[in-house]
Amino acid sequence: MEQLEQVQLTASHWVFLLVILAIFVSIGFRKGVIIPSLAGIFLLGLLANAPHDGGLNQGIFGIQVVFKALLNAGNELFDIMLVIALMVAMLKSLQQLGADRLMVAPMKKLMVGPWTAFFALGITMYIAAAFFWPTPAVALVGTVLIPVAMQVGLPAIGAAMAVNLFGHGMALSADPVIQGASRLTAGAAGIETTTLVPYTLLFSFTVGVVAVALAFRNLRRDMRSGVLTISETDTLFAPQASEPPKSVNAAAVQPTTVAEAPEPLETHRYARLFAVAVPVILLGIAALMIYRGLFQPDQAIRGGDATALLGGTATLLLVLASFAAHGHHALDGISNSIREGFFFAIKIFAPIIPIAGFFLLGHPDHAEAVIGVGSTGYLFDIGHNIGYLIEGNVFLLAFGMALIGLLSGMDGSGFSGLPLVGSLSGALGIGAGVDVNVLAALGQVAAIFAGGGTLAAWAFGVAADAGIAGVNPAALVRRNFVPVISGIVVAALLAILLM
Repeated sequence: MEQLEQVQLTASHWVFLLVILAIFVSIGFRKGVIIPSLAGIFLLGLLANAPHDGGLNQGIFGIQVVFKALLNAGNELFDIMLVIALMVAMLKSLQQLGADRLMVAPMKKLMVGPWTAFFALGITMYIAAAFFWPTPAVALVGTVLIPVAMQVGLPAIGAAMAVNLFGHGMALSADPVIQGASRLTAGAAGIETTTLVPYTLLFSFTVGVVAVALAFRNLRRDMRSGVLTISETDTLFAPQASEPPKSVNAAAVQPTTVAEAPEPLETHRYARLFAVAVPVILLGIAALMIYRGLFQPDQAIRGGDATALLGGTATLLLVLASFAAHGHHALDGISNSIREGFFFAIKIFAPIIPIAGFFLLGHPDHAEAVIGVGSTGYLFDIGHNIGYLIEGNVFLLAFGMALIGLLSGMDGSGFSGLPLVGSLSGALGIGAGVDVNVLAALGQVAAIFAGGGTLAAWAFGVAADAGIAGVNPAALVRRNFVPVISGIVVAALLAILLM
């Protein structure tokens, strides 16, 4: 391993480090981290070695840096926001046809008992979450399949665990199709998304398989011993514990059992056509990308090109579904679907932009783009020095990054911690001479499993999954805690071998 020299730290470096500490303190007290991030950007602008004479001009420059940093983060994230908005808009148009329910209805036939119901529910949730994102997907999968799962003997808490671990855990932490999470992490780490995704898939499956196996074993043990029964799990629901998220079908999360979910609405005459065509087209695109990536690398569809293909396909399907649902009124009706899609995407990413704006300044390229030529990557310099001191201690790096990911996810978002774990992974990985992709993927998976989420009772993902199943979010988190933490420990050990 090449030994790197220590970098001379300036006042700006120490301010950057102090702001990171302030962000961790805010997370510890379950407070927002947007104001510390914005304050850090402004202070870095004030301390920048820019050609501005006088305090007034330097202050003006610092204010300008705040806007430039937010604009830089917005430019980095907009394509992710756009493709998510289009996918959700397409799902909204399918809901108007009734095709969304028909897409998942065939899985009912696989639910012949509680154990087949658990995995049929989880696998369906994973597939739906990979293409539509977990929160919209849980309203689709949960309202159709959870009542069936409970009818064949799966307790409500077991149904909640299945959709939660497979959807807001495995699917969201890997984000294998839309790749929004990986794009955010890779951008902060200064690496390519295409090199990061294989590791996020590996670690998400590692954590997921361990967590699902342990959760399933505990569920089966408690059901067989009589500790857990279907009638008892219904009493776990506490409606005052969490207000149902607005994006979840409100009728499905009323303080009643999920078995009382409303009957499916009447389907449109084109519903079956779209229920078959949409999954076939989306799965075909995914298969094409995988095939070309493995067997035709010179024609591989990666990164921005893959995002563009997926987003363009969603747009065309959105238009066709709107015409099928509204006929000539589609010219007006499509706007509602697009509006809801963009509202969802903006709601997810709006609080992330200021945080990403700060942490992206830790990378030399982004710092130079925002502050000016000659600016250094503050966090990367700090990481070089830390890497120099720990001399490539991969055990400390792996478990340290897993812990940072878990802590950063405790704000209940999961995504807001990705700029932090990405930046730290790039800085520490380069400084210690280890594979940045491994560190970044581990941090991403830990952050999203924690806050995306499966371990924070206040996380939107936990609230949505618990609400749709009619259980207490705190009870769901208690069930998840040991399995998920065990999975993250196994993933950290695997990361040590890969580094």
